[in-house]
Amino acid sequence: MTAKLNPYAVAPQLMKNWTGTSMAVAASLESSLIELVKIRASQINGCANCINMHTAEARAKGETEQRIYLLSAWREAPCYTDRERAALGWTDALTRLSEGHAHEGAYEALRAQFTEEEQVNLTLMINVINGWNRLAVGFGLWIEPEAAKALQKAAA
Repeated sequence: MTAKLNPYAVAPQLMKNWTGTSMAVAASLESSLIELVKIRASQINGCANCINMHTAEARAKGETEQRIYLLSAWREAPCYTDRERAALGWTDALTRLSEGHAHEGAYEALRAQFTEEEQVNLTLMINVINGWNRLAVGFGLWIEPEAAKALQKAAA
């Protein structure tokens, strides 16, 4: 994949703000859950860059290979908690909005596992990763996980 442009070079201040917002939202819930959400949305959106980056980050934070590999079939896999299932269901529902607005069941599961503030935080995280997916896919970006850490550090 060849990058069409470098958004960090073209719009440095906005990208720094976007990265900072992303980091703040990611810090609002447990990191293991956040990584699962990032990977799952990236799978749905077909974002190789983000799948690569967030599977590496999940492993570094102690996530197992089994749970990473089974994410695409999370509904059938017994290795996720009810809270994780609620988050993944909400991620699927919001990431696939264009396929219809049948998200009431996902919301009920979310409401049973998350406080109202956590619901907002998770919804913001889903929006953030969907935004990153669109930047990466749209502009043909490929950023190695170590380079992404440097960009995050610069935005902090």
